[in-house]
Amino acid sequence: MKTRIHTSTATFGYLLAVIGSACYGLNPLFAIPLYDKGVTPMSVLFYRYAISTILIGLYMLSRGKSFRLTKNEALATTIMGCLFAGSSAGLFYSFKYMDPGLASVILFTYPLFVALLSWLVFHENMSRNTFLCIIVALFGIYLLDQSSTGGSISMTGMFLAVMSGLTYAIYLIGVNRSVLKTMDISRLSFFALAFGTVIFFAFCNFGKDMTPLASMESWANAAGLAVFPTVISLLLITRSIHIIGSTPASIIGALEPITALAISLAVFGGVLTEKNIIGILLVIAAVLFMVYSNNRAAKPHTSAIPKRKDT
Repeated sequence: MKTRIHTSTATFGYLLAVIGSACYGLNPLFAIPLYDKGVTPMSVLFYRYAISTILIGLYMLSRGKSFRLTKNEALATTIMGCLFAGSSAGLFYSFKYMDPGLASVILFTYPLFVALLSWLVFHENMSRNTFLCIIVALFGIYLLDQSSTGGSISMTGMFLAVMSGLTYAIYLIGVNRSVLKTMDISRLSFFALAFGTVIFFAFCNFGKDMTPLASMESWANAAGLAVFPTVISLLLITRSIHIIGSTPASIIGALEPITALAISLAVFGGVLTEKNIIGILLVIAAVLFMVYSNNRAAKPHTSAIPKRKDT
């Protein structure tokens, strides 16, 4: 009887990870229609962050969670909020220059950046497998170049997507090496999103350059960005990590770029070359193998890939 309950609980955890990861891959589904309506990426990010902040705030209120921060937490949250907002900006601006599905694949390399930065900055050991995975992933990213399909400015999009993954890796390392390491994920996300909302509002010239949402369709897409790839993804993936652990949840996270790619192809008429497909497979395989092998080899005093703390 105990085994049956355990199996049922594990199945539920895997299901949450699948749904949560697939939801995160829905970013292009809601962002691209807003771009087509003339809404600027900075405005899109403001609406996404503002609505998400409100929703997570309501969730915290319903659970009776505290909104108080210590001085150290406030400082750390401010710095991490800047990094978090920068990562989102890199990804959403990359959608303007390259296929959003391919941009999402590049963002998925953030665990490799975590390993590389931990080795370079904190002198943590890097295994041969990790080094080879980084080389394979870099070659895969090179194969994602769309110049062969007429996308002469795709290098700009690739640079933005790479910077998004790099910035997100720095954010993860910062969170896991600061007073925020033990902070409840919903509290951390609330303050990171709230700070990002302020940043994007400021970059919209304090609202003067913000593109208004002129139709119910636009509001629905903005709300969709906040609900599905942000709040729902956050809550479900966090819950799945508690049930099945960070390694299986990270591996299932491969559904994020796959979902984004599927949407790009099916909804927005994206085009992939054979070279692109090989690059995608190399990137995803390299990340999954590194996450799996590093977490298997991790010991109590070594640093495995941090749990994802995105929204």
